[in-house]
Amino acid sequence: MIHHVLPRTARRSRARRASRILLALTAMAALLGVDVPGAAAEPPLGVTAQAPPGAAADRVGALFAGGLDGGHFCTAAVVRSDGPDVIATAAHCLESPYTTLFAPGYRDGRAPYGLWKLTGVYVAPGWTDGQDPDDDIAFATVAPADEGRTGSLEDLVGGFPVAASQPDDATVTVIGYPRTRETALRCANSTALLSETQRRIGCPDLSGGTSGSPWLVDGALAGVLGGHEGGGTVPEISYSAVMGDRAVGLYRKAAVAG
Repeated sequence: MIHHVLPRTARRSRARRASRILLALTAMAALLGVDVPGAAAEPPLGVTAQAPPGAAADRVGALFAGGLDGGHFCTAAVVRSDGPDVIATAAHCLESPYTTLFAPGYRDGRAPYGLWKLTGVYVAPGWTDGQDPDDDIAFATVAPADEGRTGSLEDLVGGFPVAASQPDDATVTVIGYPRTRETALRCANSTALLSETQRRIGCPDLSGGTSGSPWLVDGALAGVLGGHEGGGTVPEISYSAVMGDRAVGLYRKAAVAG
């Protein structure tokens, strides 16, 4: 089911280019083993810790039911788009899209980049018709919930590129918001295929509320927490549907909506 009302925007501003340059420099420094001033040490693989503020964490946010006082129930992330602002999350997180608000970079009761309402939802027919776990990846267009706010969300925080065809044993970083916490958690670990269409990761404490969390491979979105068992029935093991052609097609439709 597709609903969209935002027009396509023009080429992104100087702020976004600066954000991408910073991300590229940070990635290069990591490859070369160079310390970046202000960068926090990453925890070992398989260890879950609080996600430090920064470019990656600011692109991830909590989904709220109606407002900050409604409680957050899922996670989403900003992805790159040449059209309207787009977020990625799990399809099962979008049952009530028009009362859902997105708070990127949410921390300790504050939404530093404002609240964003969903204006369009892009979900595969396999999910809407039968809740196929292989189609538990969705995208949505967003606009400021505050009518006084102008400008693009992606200009504020940047966006993750969307990537498919990752190695079966890819190392994935997950960033998400458990319902019981007011800050995001981060965990990275190697993954394995549960099946040709589902990927598995071992990370503790990724409990309810982390559905929709981005699965990042080298800084690109390669899935979201969801799929098999709704993303997992225990906090130590989580799943994501493999980012296939259907999901990439949904992303492309959202990214050029207008």
